[in-house]
Formats: sequence, C-alpha cells, structure tokens
Amino acid sequence: MSYSTFASPKLWSWSWNEIRHGQLWPVSVALTLIITCIFALTALTQRMEQVIVKQGKEALTADSVFTSNNPLPAPLLTAVKESQLTSAQRVRFQTMAFSDNGMKLITVKAVTNNYPLQGDMVLSDGESRFQHVAPGQLWLDERLFSQLDVEVGDAVTIGDADYRITGSVLEEPGLSFNPFRQMPSAYIHIGDVDKTGAVQLGSRVRYDLYLNGEDAQLKPVQESIELTPSDRWRNEDTASRTSDVFSRTQQYLSLSVAIVIIMAATTLVLTCQHYVSTRIRTIAMLKSLGANKQWVTRWLLLQLLILFVIASVCGLGLGLLLEYLLRIPLSDLLPNPLPSFGIKPYLFAIFTSVLITIPALGMPLLGLINVSAVNVLQAQNKPVAVKKYVWLLLFPLIPMLILYWDNSLVWMMLAGIVGLFAVLAIISLLVAKSLTRLPLSTAFQLALSRINRSSWNTGIQFGALALSLMLLATMWLVRTDLLSDWQRTIPEDAPNAFSLNIASYEKDQYLETLDHNNIDRSEAYPIIRGRVSQINQQDAKLYAGNSGDTDALSREINFTWSDHIPDYNQLIDGQWTQRDGVSVESEVASELGLNVGDSLTFVINSQQVTATVNSIRDVEWRDMKPNFYFIFTPDVLENIPSTWLVSFRLTDQDDALVNQLSRQHPTVSLLDIRSMGAKIQELLTQIVWAITLLAALGVLAGLLLIFTLLRLSLSQRQQEIQLYRTLGASKKRVTATVWAEYGLMALIAGVVASFGAETVVGGIMKYGFDLAPSFHFELWLLLPIITFCTLFIVVNSLIKKLLRPINKAFI
Repeated sequence: MSYSTFASPKLWSWSWNEIRHGQLWPVSVALTLIITCIFALTALTQRMEQVIVKQGKEALTADSVFTSNNPLPAPLLTAVKESQLTSAQRVRFQTMAFSDNGMKLITVKAVTNNYPLQGDMVLSDGESRFQHVAPGQLWLDERLFSQLDVEVGDAVTIGDADYRITGSVLEEPGLSFNPFRQMPSAYIHIGDVDKTGAVQLGSRVRYDLYLNGEDAQLKPVQESIELTPSDRWRNEDTASRTSDVFSRTQQYLSLSVAIVIIMAATTLVLTCQHYVSTRIRTIAMLKSLGANKQWVTRWLLLQLLILFVIASVCGLGLGLLLEYLLRIPLSDLLPNPLPSFGIKPYLFAIFTSVLITIPALGMPLLGLINVSAVNVLQAQNKPVAVKKYVWLLLFPLIPMLILYWDNSLVWMMLAGIVGLFAVLAIISLLVAKSLTRLPLSTAFQLALSRINRSSWNTGIQFGALALSLMLLATMWLVRTDLLSDWQRTIPEDAPNAFSLNIASYEKDQYLETLDHNNIDRSEAYPIIRGRVSQINQQDAKLYAGNSGDTDALSREINFTWSDHIPDYNQLIDGQWTQRDGVSVESEVASELGLNVGDSLTFVINSQQVTATVNSIRDVEWRDMKPNFYFIFTPDVLENIPSTWLVSFRLTDQDDALVNQLSRQHPTVSLLDIRSMGAKIQELLTQIVWAITLLAALGVLAGLLLIFTLLRLSLSQRQQEIQLYRTLGASKKRVTATVWAEYGLMALIAGVVASFGAETVVGGIMKYGFDLAPSFHFELWLLLPIITFCTLFIVVNSLIKKLLRPINKAFI
C-alpha cells in the first residue's frame, strides 16, 4: 500500500498515534513552558511598566512640562490651544510672608485651578479636603503654621497682598529630588500673582507649562518654538537626576523578557534535537516501506501543529494563573484597580514562540526529513543546504532586530552568549585532555573517555549548561547591583534637613544650637549665586547646546569656596590648590569639555572673577549632602558677601528644635524633607519588589532549563549505560562513572559560567546602566553548588531506569 495515497483522516490518525506513543511530548512541554513564561512575564512587565511610567509622570505631574525663567512664549500657548492639549500653569517665585507674630521667606506657587494634571495634591481646611486652588485662596505648608504662629483663618500678607489662610497643604504633587530648591511653600491662584507685587523686572521667577497628551500630539508643540538657554522640556525620563530609576527599571524589564526567551529557546532546541535523534530509524523505516518525502513532511508538520495548539491553550491558561500568583506579594503596593495589560501579552507570547519554534524545530527536522531509508541498516546523515539554515535563522533574527535594535543590554547579552559558547568549547576539550594524564580512578577514566570520544557533543552540552547558569546568574546579579545602587538614592543616614540663607553674623549661633542638641550635621558652606560667562576667554553660551541635563549654563547656580574638597567627593583628575583655583564636577567638565588648566570666568553680583580649573571631582548627588558644580579656593570669592548652608539629620523627637530654629532665625530657610524622603522610599520599595519578582521568575526558568539539560543529557546516555550493565558492569561502577562525568561537567560549567556572568554583568552595569561594576565572590561558590544540587535531583530521578540491563529494559 502506497503512503502517498493515504487520505487526510488517516494522516490525522497516524499523527495523533505518534503523539500519544512517540517522543513529541517533551517538545510540547517545552513549548508550553515557553508560552507560559513569556506570557506571564510580558503581562506582569506590561503592568509594571504602566505603573512605573504613571509614577514617573505623576512625579512630574504631567506627560510633559515646559519650564523657563521667562514668561511663557505666545507661540507656544497658541500651539497648545490649537492642538487641544490639556494644559495647566504654575508660576513659582520667592517672597516674604508676614503674620502678626512672625515673618518667613517662602516659595509661592501660583497655579491654575486644574493643577495638577497628574498626581494628587491634598489640601485641608480642617474639616474637608480639596485638590485644587481657587482664586483668593491661600494654602500654607504645614511647617509655616508654627513658623508664622498662625492658624486657619488668620491674616497673612504675601508680598503686597493680604490673605486669610484657607487651610494647609497636606501633600504636594510630584517628587522633588533636589533639596536645594525646596523651602516652605504657599499655594495661591495664578490670577493673584499681580496683586502680590512680588514679580518684577529682574525677579527670579520660574514659569511652568504642564501638558497632557499623546506623544504624537506633544511633538509638534515641542517643535513649535526654539529653546533659549533658560528653557527646557521635561518628561518622566528627564525630570531629575534620580529619574534614572524609572528608565533603568524599564531596561531591566526588557532584559528579563529577553533572557527568559533565550533560555526557553535553548530548552526547546535541545528537546527537539533529542526528539530527532530518537526518530531517525522510524523515518528510515517509513521510507523503506514506501513513504515519500512530501508525506513525511506533512506528517511531521501536522504533529507539530497539533502540539503547538495544545501548548498554546495550556501555556496561555497557565500563564494567566502564573501572572496572578506572581502579583499576590505585590497586592499592597500595586494600584487598585490594576492597569490592564491588554491583548499584547497574548500576541507576543504566541508570536515569540512561533519565531523560536521555526528555527528550533526547523533545523533538526530538515535533517530528519532528509533521512535516507539506508539508515535502517547503517546510520547516515544527508547534508542539508546551508541556505535553508540561514533562512531559518533570519526568521527570528529580523523581528528581534526590529524590537531590540536600540536596547544595548540585549545585544551585550547575545554577544556574551556567543563568546561564552566559544570559550566553553575550548575549555571543555582542554580540561578533558589534560585530565587524562592524571592517575585517576576507573570511573573518572571512563568518564573522560566518554567526553573525549564525542568532544563536539560534549562542547555543546557544556555550552548549554554554562549558558543557562550564566543567564540565571546575570538576571540575579543585575537585580542585586541595581538595588545596591538605588539604596543610595536616600541612604539611611542621609541628611533630611537643610538650612539656607544663614547670615554670616548668625552662623556661629545657628551651628551652636545644632551642636548643643547633638544634631549630626555637615560642614557649613558659604553660598554665592552666579553664572559661568566665559570658557577659555570664549562666550560660554557657545557651549550651551552641549550642556546636557545640567543647569550649569542655563541659569544662576550656587557656588561655594573652601580650603579643601569635601571628603565625600572623589578626586578623579588634577589636585587641589590654595589660590586662583576652582574644582569642577565631573559631569559638567565632561559636557563642557573642560580639562585641568582651563580658564573660567564667572559673573557674581555683577562682578567678574576668573579661576583656573585645578581639579575634577566625581559627585554622588543622591547622598543628600551639600554638593556643588564648582568649588573655589577661598581667595577667589572670600570678599564677596555670601550666606551659609548646612545640612543635618533630624528625628521625630526634633520637631520642637525645628520650631525653635524657625522662631530664632526667621530669615533662615529650614528645609525639612523627611516627608519627601518617605515618599521616595515608598516608590523605591514598589520598584524593588517588582524587579525582585521578575528576577525570581527568570531564576526559576533558568533552574528548569538546567534540569531539562541534565535530564536530556542523561536520557541520551540511557542505551550506552544499559549496555554497560548488560556486559556485566556493576551498579556501583556505572553510578560512579555517571557521577564522575556529570560532576566534572557541573564543576567546569559552574566555574566558567561564573567567569562569563561576571564579564557580562560588568559590561551591562558599565555600558548599559552607567554604573561601576563590582566583583561577586559568592557567585563562584553558588553556581557550582546549584548545578550539583540540580544534578543530584536529576540523577536520583533517573538512576533506577538507567541501571536496568537492556534485556530487562524492554520487558
């Protein structure tokens, strides 16, 4: 009977029988695992990204913000109106607030009645809560009630305008990561600015325009005006120096998805190779009985289609369950209701699994389809055209290029994988050959003989095992290093209060009060505001276009002088001098192209001063200590009048001291940022939980991959091991040989994977996250231990089956 005449129902029947009795179920399990992991991770990532982006925009209080030292340009306002974007405005300036019992320098924030566009502002009059400011209202920072000795309903004068206090500001929108721009705030309506008389020609005023809209709507508006040095557009990625928490988290989420996909693809490739190796004789037998190549192709493809449908249904169902279980620990941190992940995870899981499956199954199946009937008698391999392999590899590679072309982390990971495979192949062969010269036990000699007899296959096994270990370690180490860096955003011992505008005549008394109350404080620094006017006798404005995210040229900034560099700043070039010098922060030096020896001219209080760059410092802005772009030697600025700044750390027991300092020194701006620090820590806690959860999922996928690798490798040895038993080898001898071979593999793979992980993680941290890499001593011990533990589970689960002689194995 000719196989080519089989009807379609018969083909379905044969395919289903092969699935039930054949070796395709491991392939289906691998596909199910791929779809489950990719769906769950993508769905959770989608939710997390929405939450993180939302938090970033809430910290900014809008999708995009235009900020300037000048009034908002008319063309910009016209463009906003024509684009029908939702907008709000804020005018921020400093002035004095007076009550019958005191006075205080404050920051006035005049806003429209729809501010903020995103985030929450909580106002309270003692009975009710409000979210927006109406004309004629005055809302005071809670600190001002004690500093001005007032209550709700009392009279307060802001500049030239008289108000009755409407209530207090319980919570301001957004997060401000720069404490030096903080001071007690008062909110009024933007229509009341003129009557305060505080905004005059030459006043220091900040104008902000908040916009909500899609990127496609915002872009034409942003391009409608030409920015001056004092103008800037901000979004959630550029809102502040620590906004890199948001962008780095999103990078890590993308990296996690890519790593899980790579591990899943590796599992599938190895499973498919094992299936093909078990079906060569079956295909040869079918061809010897009359089945042609077209029928075999249709038969195999139909089996895979059935399995793919089953794997898709099971994988998506399990993925939904897994995503639900993964976010249970985050229930208190995630918003309620959760943002929907939409249809994207479903499509991405299926599409990705198809891209993985086509080359993973296509390459081994091409060889299987081309098996000759002669293989029934003698194993032969008919070569497949290289072009077909190239097309199969391009099928997933092209979409990957489209998706990840701008994600350097993914390409660093792939480069590390390729390099690691090459290194492992060489190391495995060298180690195996070198060990044969040692006087080893019989078990080790048999193990080494097996390894050297099939060096190519052994190299692949070593590479795959070390790759899975490396990916597992990479996900966890990147997570650990990121968390270590983020913990420095606000260290536990960081200052949480700052006093500015301390006059020279009251500085000593102010510091004595702090010391008398055992307050841990910093050194006091003189503060003078000024601008950089010339760089090497050229107009500094020529450098404004290259100033990046710093404000060094776009506005007046704070200068200080000292006879030394702060001990918490790291000197990276040059050395401190005692005269005519200025030390420059490294980012400013890099962005402006400054080197030691360059000449800088500054305008301070209408006076010009010149200094030579004597050193360049690395500054960690997040340690909340007084830091500066420029620190001068005392002779340059000591004759120019200044105020002083000091930072210190308060506890809950120091509230009385805060009130005392405010009353004794009413012109000093005391910035208590404890509430802001708590808000930042809450945000970081949520992000830390998110990436820890994702890292744990990646580690779980890695452990499953290691288990699959070892189990498949041992299964492939089954016939050989059973032959040893049939020829009389004892169980003890065979077991010792198995442990020697795979123990050696675990040790080498663990050590080399540690080296690979250190290299890849170092590259990711340095070039992907712009952070200093660190060495992980515990990694070199943990990876081999993890491999040995997994190996112990695999061997114990298979050893009884492996030790049965051939004649009993088929009973």
